Amino acid sequence: MLSQLSIDPNSLLRNLFLALGRQVLESTESWKVGKTFSKGTVQALSRAKGPGDGAPWHCRISKHTTEDATFDEFVSAIKKVTLVKRISETQSIWTMYYTFPPPVSPRVFTVLQTIHFYESTPRIGLVVSIPGDEDLAKLEEKGTKGRYVSVERLLELDDGTVEWRMATSSTPGGSIPNFITESSMPGQISADVPHFLKWFHTIRNQGTA
Repeated sequence: MLSQLSIDPNSLLRNLFLALGRQVLESTESWKVGKTFSKGTVQALSRAKGPGDGAPWHCRISKHTTEDATFDEFVSAIKKVTLVKRISETQSIWTMYYTFPPPVSPRVFTVLQTIHFYESTPRIGLVVSIPGDEDLAKLEEKGTKGRYVSVERLLELDDGTVEWRMATSSTPGGSIPNFITESSMPGQISADVPHFLKWFHTIRNQGTA
């Protein structure tokens, strides 16, 4: 732990975020098992709101063969959103804009994203996103401000497949009742998997992946 101490505050925060992210992902092993989605390929988990939590937590787990994407391809295709501010090579602030069917207004989530890849065996990629800087609101798209925290892990397994695990907790802001938000979360986060793969296969076939 001492080797991770630094006079650079950004480095200290980065290490803290990564450590907390790993703790969340490790805890998902004991979360409540929910439904499966995408023809049984995505497993949903959840954990009730606990002390210090702003909202309940939800998780999805999927495993992917090289036909879907290799570990290196997953790493190179981390989703692109609107870059607001780059802090360092491994930390940046992004804004995400989501639209919903009427009468729900668009939601905007700005996050500080920390990325780290462990070149050990097995190889691991970790992405931690926490609510971003309020001072950057003027650079966001117009919409109701939501708050969002997530941890994603890419784990390269022995047979070459990749486990993609994501845990998230969020509040959409505005007047959406909590029970509506929470009941839809497992399906929403699970739908990200086939959406991502469809997009990735498109750019792979175009030779731009």
